[in-house]
Amino acid sequence: MTFESLGLIPELLQAVAARQYQTPTAVQAAAIPAVLTGEDVMALAQTGSGKTAAFALPLLQRMQQRMQQAVEEGNKARKVSVLVLVPTRELSGQVGQTIEALAAHLPTKLKVAVIHGGAAINPQMMHLRGGADIVISTPGRLLDLLDNNALSLKDVATLVLDEADRLLDLGFADEIKRILEQLPAKRQNLFFSATFSPAVKKLALALLHEPRRIAIADLAENLPDIAQRTIAVDGDKRTRLLVHLIKDQQWERVLVFVATKYASDTVSNKLKKAGIKAEAFNGDASQGARQHMLTDFKANRIQVLVATDLAARGIDIAGLPAVINYDLPRSADDYLHRIGRTGRAGASGTAISFIVAEHEMHFRLIEKRQDKRVPRETIAGFEPAAITTDKAEPEATLDAPTGGIKGKRKSKKDKLREQAAKNGQPG
Repeated sequence: MTFESLGLIPELLQAVAARQYQTPTAVQAAAIPAVLTGEDVMALAQTGSGKTAAFALPLLQRMQQRMQQAVEEGNKARKVSVLVLVPTRELSGQVGQTIEALAAHLPTKLKVAVIHGGAAINPQMMHLRGGADIVISTPGRLLDLLDNNALSLKDVATLVLDEADRLLDLGFADEIKRILEQLPAKRQNLFFSATFSPAVKKLALALLHEPRRIAIADLAENLPDIAQRTIAVDGDKRTRLLVHLIKDQQWERVLVFVATKYASDTVSNKLKKAGIKAEAFNGDASQGARQHMLTDFKANRIQVLVATDLAARGIDIAGLPAVINYDLPRSADDYLHRIGRTGRAGASGTAISFIVAEHEMHFRLIEKRQDKRVPRETIAGFEPAAITTDKAEPEATLDAPTGGIKGKRKSKKDKLREQAAKNGQPG
């Protein structure tokens, strides 16, 4: 299978070569022909599988044909033909960059508008003057612009919901409904998601008309090349272990996930004190500051980004060697999206999770969801206390169904039972 065999025009083949795409991924091979023929598409594919190019390439080809026809007819007005809805600011920028790069060699220049919240609305309104051909937007800011009559959706020929599961997770269902009311009834709908919850399926069934269903199986040839590791460690040793790994592995860049904004700031500050160039990537930073961090990170001017799950979707960093879960994510889906920041576009990567004893059972659920057991490791000098102080039962400490063995200190519940026994009360 080649991109040429999928029916793409020479200008897009040139763009594909410039992006160093070797052969179509499974989702690209299945989606591109369907989108080219105008079908609705419902695609389920894991993160890092090339979903953006799967819809961008055929849509650019169809738009080019329509625009050439419009020019021949003397109609040069720009109208929004493609609307791409995304859940986060970062993903809007990432999709916009990919589409602009793929459109770079087309004979008719397209105007791509990337709009999102967290930035002043007036410059975005100014950019939309004179129209746009493709709009990539978060739902909330799009509604703001519609309320200000900054653009019209009456000519949209194709609607794309990218990361549809995340759109619903972030509570955008009502906003999507309002947007749909302003779109033409007759249009092409493309629905791309990494997971399909009941809510996502319900939205897809209401939105799509006789869609081409694409489900990329988690076969070895379709999965990204990510080596998963887990390291058992006490919570108060994680930062020192993180510093050790960064220096020992000599990673030029590493993305570290934490649970909270506070942890993002705290861990990044401790890394700086250890002589490592690190920054906190979280929602407290402005959109401009976050974009500047990503630019510096991609250029190796920052070695470590300590991020909340804000960075788990839509961040495409070529050649990122490693992702570390300093804190475990809340769900198995979030875990897959986190580790999917490495091992992208055919490259290999490493994903390491720090396992604190009390979170052992939570990680077992993540393992069960992906049907994969990841052996627990320890690093010399950073072994959990239960292992270093109780040499007789190291395996039980890691594998006990309760997630760890109690230490010798009595728990509050044990103390209450003892007191009740002394008082002659039933335990």
